[in-house]
Amino acid sequence: MNILMLDILEKFYSLLWPMLRISAFLAFTSVFPVNSLSLPIRIVMALTFTLFLSMQIEIPKMDPTTAAGLFEVFNQLFIGFMMGLIMQITTSAIAIAGQTIANSMGLTMATLIDPSLGNVPVLSEFMVLLGTLVFLFTGGHLIVFGILLESFHTFPIGKALMTQDLLGKLISWSSLMFVAGLLVALPIMLTLLFINIGLGFVNRAAPSLHVFSIGLPAMILIGYAILWMAMPGLVGRINWLWVQCFNSLRDMMHQ
Repeated sequence: MNILMLDILEKFYSLLWPMLRISAFLAFTSVFPVNSLSLPIRIVMALTFTLFLSMQIEIPKMDPTTAAGLFEVFNQLFIGFMMGLIMQITTSAIAIAGQTIANSMGLTMATLIDPSLGNVPVLSEFMVLLGTLVFLFTGGHLIVFGILLESFHTFPIGKALMTQDLLGKLISWSSLMFVAGLLVALPIMLTLLFINIGLGFVNRAAPSLHVFSIGLPAMILIGYAILWMAMPGLVGRINWLWVQCFNSLRDMMHQ
């Protein structure tokens, strides 16, 4: 009986380390937000990936109750958190693009409470859903879990990840959140800007027309038409943003 308990305890310790990294990634990533998936589903996903990874990698035997074991617990949680944070920044860039478009169209009043993003415009929620669909249709989930599996070879259990070079890369990637959001929304923003300038000329030419009562409905209708026509370009730029996210993940895992 004691031998059986020791075997179970040893198996638990061997599965603990990859499960910590995978659970932290699933908890912080934007594709599987905490409030969108229930806890049992999240536990089943983490156990499934852990069992699969345990057959692909060699897991060292470490006692989590020792000082070295506690340090490794925080190290594995940090690696999973860092990978999830990179994807969270990408989703935030897409949400910023939707918020910028909503500001140009005058739809900042139309807001929605999102569990993972907070109080955001409806167009931001639409852009995030579009970004998630692009991520799934391009096989992004397979790429991400492939990078997660690869991280156990490039950063095996027992190797520290916190370095100054990594923090510099993470800060550099976080700056892309605003630049990428602007690049995604820039064509629609410029088009709506020229329409606003045209409405200004109309107001100067015909002061009897009430530009505020005409301009807001016109901006909303024209904005939706431009958004529909620009949809192929939006999908292409969002796909480019996800590719940059995957490259950043690989770059940080191969430092």
